[in-house]
Amino acid sequence: MAFESVRKIAEADFPTRWGAFRILGFEGVLPAPRPCCEHGEAQGRRVEGLVALVMGDIHAASPLVRIHSQCLTGDVFGSLRCDCRLQLELALRTIAAAGVGILLYEQQEGRGIGLMAKLRAYELQDKGLDTVEANVELGFAPDCRAYELPAEALKILGVTAVRLMTNNPDKVAALESAGIQVTERVSAEVEAQDSFERYLRTKQEKMGHILEAHESEEQRISD
Repeated sequence: MAFESVRKIAEADFPTRWGAFRILGFEGVLPAPRPCCEHGEAQGRRVEGLVALVMGDIHAASPLVRIHSQCLTGDVFGSLRCDCRLQLELALRTIAAAGVGILLYEQQEGRGIGLMAKLRAYELQDKGLDTVEANVELGFAPDCRAYELPAEALKILGVTAVRLMTNNPDKVAALESAGIQVTERVSAEVEAQDSFERYLRTKQEKMGHILEAHESEEQRISD
């Protein structure tokens, strides 16, 4: 769904334990709520927000970019049901080590279904469903996210080509289709833990995520 408008709302200095960033806020206006997400039953326009953390000269060459979907349970509370916080910290460390890059933090909790629906999905997962089956059981698509807003934010930043840190081929395809060239896919894979091993396997087998280390470990065990 195309945005009616996307604009930068604010920009400020943003010191972190990984280094000094600039933090920028963007808002996009959709003509109607996304039918898949938690707001699908609402009427009228929908405003979506995105935060960008920018470090260094992002115009000298294709910068490293991570599109990270909001995960309150992982990013804030340190949940080990998923690898979200580990991926977030990996991205910030890698950008800081390079001295240049962009983290795009998109408000798409629970792969777009929202926090309360995500907690209901957790409840179903505790009863044996995997992360995809739980979403479907609740009436959602396996993944309700869209990536038009990150692409528009990159355009506003004057970035037309990126090295994208992701395990998700859908993100690569979405940026390419929006006119942002992906010159390289950089792995966002983190070390698997027992508490989210099934979650990773489901993303790999049912959502097409590229998890090379996970594949190597499974091959080693089978051998």
